[in-house]
Amino acid sequence: MKKIYPDAAAALEGLLFDGMHLCVGGFGLCGIPERLIDAIQKNGVSGLTIASNNAGIDNEGLGKLLRSHQVKKMIASYVGENKEFERQFLSGELEVEFCPQGTLAERCRAGGAGIPGFYTKTGVGTQVAEGKEHKDFNGETFILEHGIFADLCLIKGWKADKAGNLIFRKTARNFNAPMATAGKICVAEVEEIVEVGELDPDCIHLPGIYVKRLISGAPYDKKIEFRMTREREKA
Repeated sequence: MKKIYPDAAAALEGLLFDGMHLCVGGFGLCGIPERLIDAIQKNGVSGLTIASNNAGIDNEGLGKLLRSHQVKKMIASYVGENKEFERQFLSGELEVEFCPQGTLAERCRAGGAGIPGFYTKTGVGTQVAEGKEHKDFNGETFILEHGIFADLCLIKGWKADKAGNLIFRKTARNFNAPMATAGKICVAEVEEIVEVGELDPDCIHLPGIYVKRLISGAPYDKKIEFRMTREREKA
C-alpha cells in the first residue's frame, strides 16, 4: 500500500469534500500539520467542522482557514489568541462547541477506540453541561460526553519510517496521538522519513497501521505565538 506522497496536495487528493469533519493535532502553533492546513486552504473546501485544541492564531495554523471562511464549526478548548475567531463567533458566523481540554482529548481517544460516549465530572454545573445528559454515580453527578469520529485526521510528527510508524518530539506530541486514531483516514506530515527498521520499536508513539498517507514537510520555521524576553542583568 502506497503511503508516501510527494506533497500535501497529493496526500489529500480525493479525501476532501464540503461539510466534512476533521480532527487536527497541535497545541497553539506547536505540532500543527501546517503543510496540510495550507493545502486545505488552497483547495477551497468549505463548511468544515474541525476538532482541535485551539484555532491557531490570526493567519497561522487553523487561523488561515478561519480567515478564508472555510470553517463552519470549531470544537476546541482554547481560542483566546485569535481575533478573527472572536469576530466570527460574536457575529454568529462561526458555530463553537467549547470543550475542556482533558475532555477533548478523551473524546478523541474514545472515538478511536470505538467508544460512543463516557461520563465525566468535568463541566458539571457550568455552561459546558447545558443540554447534556446528567447521571449520578455513588452520589455524585456526571455528564455524558460523546466520542469524536472524524472523516479525516491531520497530524504532525517528528520522524516516521516508510511504513508510517511515527515518533513525536517533546510537547509536539500533544493532541496528535489521540486525534490520529479518531477518524476514518489519518494523514501525517513529518520532518523526516527514514527506512523501515531505523526507528527503535520501543520509541514508536503511533503505529503505522493508523497512518494511511504520509509526507515530509521539512523545513519548518517552528513559529511560536509570543516571544517573551528580557534584558540580561549585569553580573
